[in-house]
This record gives sequence, structure tokens and C-alpha cells, in this order.
Amino acid sequence: MVNSVPNSVRNSITDLLEKGSVVIMLGTGGVGKTTVAAALGIAAAGARINTALITVDPAKRLRDALGLERLGGRPKGLGAARLKAAGLDPKLRLSAMVLDVKGAWDAMVEQFAPDPETKRRILDNPFYRSLTGQFAGSEAYAALEQLYDLHTAGDFELEIVDTPPAAHAFEFLHAPARLARLLDTRAARWLFRPYLSASKFAMKLASRAARFVVRELERFAGANVLTSISEFFAAAAETVDAMVERLHKTEALLHSPAVRFVLVTTAEEDRLNQARELIEEMRAEGLRLSAIVINRFLDETSLEEIAGGADGARAHLPGHLEEIGRLRSTLAADLPGDPGVSTLVDRLESYRAQALGDIERVARFARELPPEVNLLIAPEIAIGVRDLKALAHLARLLARGDTALRRLERVAMR
Repeated sequence: MVNSVPNSVRNSITDLLEKGSVVIMLGTGGVGKTTVAAALGIAAAGARINTALITVDPAKRLRDALGLERLGGRPKGLGAARLKAAGLDPKLRLSAMVLDVKGAWDAMVEQFAPDPETKRRILDNPFYRSLTGQFAGSEAYAALEQLYDLHTAGDFELEIVDTPPAAHAFEFLHAPARLARLLDTRAARWLFRPYLSASKFAMKLASRAARFVVRELERFAGANVLTSISEFFAAAAETVDAMVERLHKTEALLHSPAVRFVLVTTAEEDRLNQARELIEEMRAEGLRLSAIVINRFLDETSLEEIAGGADGARAHLPGHLEEIGRLRSTLAADLPGDPGVSTLVDRLESYRAQALGDIERVARFARELPPEVNLLIAPEIAIGVRDLKALAHLARLLARGDTALRRLERVAMR
């Protein structure tokens, strides 16, 4: 007997978007994470929550929808005229910003450098520029710093962070720790002290392992790079200590009950398997995944039809999927042997099989979820997400997904 979706597996935006909380979006590239983050921001603002949305390099059409093309590194409220034009209450309090990675790093240097000369030496240092622009994790670190600043300032009741694109959703949480290990290491600071690159006597005193590291770095990076690294650690000793301390405070925030992690994924089998792995990885790290959004699940019409029936009614497939199942036999009588019709029916039946496979996988995935993880469903929107009105529409569809989820199991069992 197939188990039904447990009552504890919920789809409630109100459970997720609460005053005083922080929502951190996770997901690999290409799953629509930024779009879902923006829709959740609109949903939160619609619930009368003063919301800040931090996005990372969103697509141009989404930037245009939110008005982000004119924003800097601080949140700016969406104007009343823009909200009204999208059919939203012009009094909604939704602010948004595009993350300026270099600006966030430079702001930390401005804050923690003990004097103007030290600040100049750090900002002009080639290693610092490479670290802030190319190191895998510099975006994540900057996003967490912006989050920490916004949350501790208390100007907003809810912060939503759209994390940088990554090959794996968990990379966002691992990258800052790797950066902290790079900066907060006595070995690195000792190894790259200025005299080390200039003094042969000092090299003789260094261990064989240290000499090997320096020799290999010189071989691949050149002596000038080593000089810039040593000068960075010399100039930034106090500043780095302050940065690492801030990172530890941010990590404490990530483990606090205020933070809700939300994974955005799609209905493909490999994506759902990655979601299962992420749940276990986060559990091992002492972090809790609060919700999973399955984005682009079916089309809007199909999901609306699934959600539209009464809870006690017999579950049916969406009408067009039922019709595709009868199409071949119907057309065979009307247009026998027509190769063009046969090709068209083949494609429609392939679409139907894919949709049925998605329904079965998502229903099975919902049954397996831990009881504390909410499940949200968002369909593929035919018109695309081109403006604020479309984002508001997506927010409403996310809120309606609870009905679809309750009936999805009965559809899958047919």
C-alpha cells in the first residue's frame, strides 16, 4: 500500500515568512532561485512584513522588474508607483539590493582598518584584489556580511538572501569557512611575513615543509605574488582578525533559530536526489532546512486543475493530459495513416509521460520528507517572469500550492 503525503508535510508560506526571521535561499544554478526569492519577498511584504531582499547578479528582466538597475549596495524601497502598476498595495514595504561583492569587502576594510594608510595598503594590494574578485567564496562571504549588517541593524523585520550561483547548494555554506581558514591561520601569517620572502637566513630557519610551500608558490605564481601576500598579511593583521571575528558571529547567526534555509530545485530525478543529500548534509552540520521549493513543476494550467478540486472529490489528471491519452485512438479513426499526425501525437504523448513522471516523483519525494520540512510548489509560468506583476502572480501561486500538494498523491496513485 502506498503511503499518503503526511499531514506534517505542509505548504505554508506563513510558516516560513515570520517577523524576526532570516530566509537564505539555496540552489544550484539554473533552477530559478533568484526569481523564487523575489516572489517570496513580495509574499512577505504582502503579509505586512517589512522585508529586505538581497539578490546576487539577477537576470536583467528581474532587475528591471524590481528596479535594481539603479540600486547600489544598500537596500532601496520599491516605489509606490511601481507597486501600484503591478496591482499591489503601494504601501507595501519591500526593499531590494544587488550585492556589490567588491564594495562589501572594501566596506569591511573601511570599518576595521586602524588608520587611512593601512586601509590604502590593503585596498591597493594585488593579493587583496585577487582574493575579493576571484576566490571561490568571496561572494558568499560578502553576502553573509551584508546579511549580518542588515539583521543586527534591525531596520527590517525579515531578510531574504539570494545566494550566489553554485554547482552544489551547500557550497554557499562551506565557502566562507574555507576563507576563514585561509585568513585565520597562524601558519599563513608566519609563513608570509615580509622578511620571509627577502631573507635567505629566515628561509634556513623555516621547516622543510614551509620551504617546499614557498618554492612551489614561487614556481607557479612568481616572487612578486609572494611579496604581495606577505605585504597583505603584514598590513591587514588587525583587520583580518576583525573580519574573522565577524565571520564567527555570522556563523552563529546561521545556526540560530531565526534562520530558515530554503532549497529551490526542480522535479528532475537528479535534482531531487541532490535535495535528499542536502538534507543529510545540513543535518550533519547542525543546520535545519525549513522548506523546499519545487520550481517549474508542470505548467500553470495543470497545477491549477490539480489544486482546483475539492479535497474529498475524486482526483483527476489535468484535462489536457487525459485528452492526450485518448488522442491516438481518436485520430486513428479520423486520419488513418497520416505520418504528420502520428509525429504530433508522439510528441504530445512524450510530454504527457514526462508530466506523469514528474507528478509521481514529486509525490514520492513529498512522502519521504522529514516532518519539519515544508514543501512549496511553483509551476512554469507561460508568460515568463518579466515584470513585478508576474512576480506577484508567482507569489500567489506559491501560496496556493498547499491545495495542490494535498491532492497530488491521489493523482499520482491513479
